[in-house]
Order: sequence, then structure tokens, then C-alpha cells
Amino acid sequence: NDGSPLNCNSLDTRDEAEIAVNIGGVKLVLYGDVLNRYPESRLAELINCSTLNYDIIYSLCDDYDPGKREFYFDRDPDAFRCIIDVYYFGEIHIKRGICPICFIKEMEFWKIDQSYLDECCKSDLTEKEEELAEIANKVKLILDDLDVVPSVNRSARYQKFLWKLMEKPESSLPARIIAIASFLFVLVSSLVMCVGTIPEVQMEDDEGDLVEHPTLEAIETACIGWFTVEYLLRFMSSPNKLHFFLSFMNIIDFMAIMPFYVVLTLTYLGTAMMDLAKVQQAVQALRIMRIARIFKLARHSSGLQTLTYALKRSFKELGLLLMYMGIGIFVFSALGYTLEQSHPETLFSSIPQSFWWAIITMTTVGYGDIYPKTTLGKCNAAISFLCGVIAIALPIHPIINNFVIFYNKQRLLETAAKHELELMELQSSEDSMVKATRKSGALGALESSMRTSRSDNSIPLIEESTRTLKSKKYCSETESF
Repeated sequence: NDGSPLNCNSLDTRDEAEIAVNIGGVKLVLYGDVLNRYPESRLAELINCSTLNYDIIYSLCDDYDPGKREFYFDRDPDAFRCIIDVYYFGEIHIKRGICPICFIKEMEFWKIDQSYLDECCKSDLTEKEEELAEIANKVKLILDDLDVVPSVNRSARYQKFLWKLMEKPESSLPARIIAIASFLFVLVSSLVMCVGTIPEVQMEDDEGDLVEHPTLEAIETACIGWFTVEYLLRFMSSPNKLHFFLSFMNIIDFMAIMPFYVVLTLTYLGTAMMDLAKVQQAVQALRIMRIARIFKLARHSSGLQTLTYALKRSFKELGLLLMYMGIGIFVFSALGYTLEQSHPETLFSSIPQSFWWAIITMTTVGYGDIYPKTTLGKCNAAISFLCGVIAIALPIHPIINNFVIFYNKQRLLETAAKHELELMELQSSEDSMVKATRKSGALGALESSMRTSRSDNSIPLIEESTRTLKSKKYCSETESF
């Protein structure tokens, strides 16, 4: 390693030249006519050089044995077996069991462009990149909850504290109490809405109409007051007001609150502008919107959220189910109407009116309010019943499978995020050891041992978060985590 020039007779530019490489203990002999098909790759650069010194050789490989004329690379041999296919077949397939992200690191080392990856492998790579992005987001959320980066501005600190108090039940005991209280208010409000419709509980007003009991109205008012304060506090502490306002769950919260105040406005101010009967009709219509309040339970239930996401992933299967049912309803209702016309007491007056019979028959409900009376009509009903069972049963398994896959994926992502935090903690500990060793004068030996223990196939998910951990001494702040 004195930097003297080395005459590499085996590294001439002829296509007959050959090169011996040792990839992680696996020895291979490659020929120049094969490697020169991609002259910009690392192996082509190595075989096409004529006179080199040790500095240039070690810039292309990890070690070199002049006696054996063998070049050593501390790389993954399994990944190299896949990459070498590009010289022979012009494309690369990632074998099962190899991490796609690590494989891309290997391709970058060997200077092979990603465009040579097959389309199926590109889709796997995209999926892995999306998973890593989700893990990074979860890590950032966890770091944000741990207050690794304290806010400089006092108002920002108060806003962050209020946001965690209202949105992060796992962050503290008061936040958990608020979440439980909100859950109980939703249940009480839904129960009051149901009990208020019982005639025995209702009371008569001055005009003799049944209205809700005053006690139930007081409980309803208290629940609405809680929901209003909760919504306003969450809106005030939200870091992104527009995203908060357009969020689906927040729209449901707004719809659960809004009818109460609209009813008050119509009751106290609307009578002067419109007829009292119209006001009462509008009030009754708005009271029905209180059923949206039950969807607030999804905010406090991870199971309901997982079910919602799984249904979003199953739009294709649900669309196929609706299409099958729509076609069956149209066909069997038209057949039922046609076959029942010969009967004098037919219940099928028209095809649109027969849609109701087809729906309750194919969904196996069978109210019996409309039924066929002819033999052919009964045969048509039996066939529609069987087709309905088959149409409903076919998409069920893919929908359940999507739910299981999504649920398991979320658990894996949470585990991976915690594992990434542990790795960041270990790296922070290593940096602390380096600083301590630098003061004691034994830095060289420690750094060399650490270089041999670190793999250059590591995946830096979120470098910014890692730097933040280093600067804020993450190890001492997250012992309880």
C-alpha cells in the first residue's frame, strides 16, 4: 500500500481478458467481452485499466492480491449473483429473500442502473419504499410525542401540548382521561337520542304535541357543549387548520354538532321568517343528523379505523359485488314480471316495482310482501335466490383477506418503527462512546472496530430524526420508552 504503480497485465483492454473477483468469499472468473457490454459499470472499469496504482485499485475494490491477481469485494454474494445476470441477459431479477432496498444499494455500488430491473421487481421495490416511508412517518410521530425537539416559542409549546392532550391519548394520563370522557359522552348522547323517541318518556307541549323530556334535553345540551369545546380546542391546536377542517372524521364531528345550533337558530329566530310548521319539519330533519354522532366512536377505536381502511382497500371487490347484484336484480325482476303476468292475482305490477322483490330475494331477506304465484315464477325466484347467495359469497373472502393483510401490516410497521428507534438509540450510544474515547486518546482503535461492525447496507430511514436524537441525547430522554 505504498502507492507505487502496478502493472496489471491481466487487465488489458482486449475482450479476451479475464478478471478474478472474490465477492464475500465466493470466487468468480469473468471475461472482458461480457463485462464490456456495460462499460460504465465498476467491473468494466476494473478490467479495462492497463496501468494502475494501489490508490486507484482500492477505489474500485476493497482489497487486491497481486500474487493471485484476485480482487476482493466485501459485498453480498447472493445479490451479486442477481446483478451479474445483467451482463448475460440484459435484465435483473431480485431473488426471493433479498431485501429490495439493500439490493438497490448493491446496484449503486456496482454502478448498474435501476432501469435494468424487471417490472415485477420494480413493483416490489415501490411497495418496500412505501413501507419504509410509513415507518419513517411513524418514527417521526413517536419522536414528536417524546418531545425530542422542544418548541422554541412559548405559544408553539402550548399548542403542541394541547394537541397531544386532545389527539394523543397514549401521551399522558390526562389525555387518556379526556379520551375516555369523550367516548362516554358519545355513548350517553346516542343513548339519549334513542330514549328520547320512546312515547312514554316524552312529554306534551302546550299544543298537545309530544316533545323530548326536559331532563333528556339538558343531558343533550351538556353533551353538545362537550363536543363543541373539544372540537374548538382540537381546531385551535391543530398544526394544519385546512387539513383538519377537510379531514373525514372532523367533518363527521362537525355534522354531529351543527344540527343542534341550527335547531336553536330556527327555533328562536326562524319563526319570524317562515311558517311554524316548516320550522318544525326542518327541526325534525336536522335531529336525524344526530345519528352521525355514533361515528365519533371510530376516533377512539383502532379496530374500527382498521376496518375502515380495509374497506377502502376493497373498493374493487365491493364494486364487483354491487355490479353482480345490480345485474341480477334487473334480470330476475324483469323475468318475474314477465312470468307473473298470466296470473290474475299477480303482485308484480311493473318491472321497477319488481326491483324490491328481486332485492329482498337475492339478499335472502324474503319479507313475503311480494311473492310469485305461478310455477315458472317460483322457479325464477329459486334461481334468483341461489344466484344471490353465490354473488354475495364470492367477494367475501378477498375483503376479509384485505382486512387481515392490512391489520398485520400495521402491526409489522409499528414493530419496525420501534426497532428503528432502538437502532437510533444504539447509534447515539456509539457516538457518545466515540466522544468519550476521543478524550481518552484511544479513538483510532474504537473507530476501526466500529467500521468493521457497521454494514454499508444499512438503510437510513430518516437522517434528520437521527441527527435530532444525537443533538438531544435521545438515550437519556427515552429510558421509559
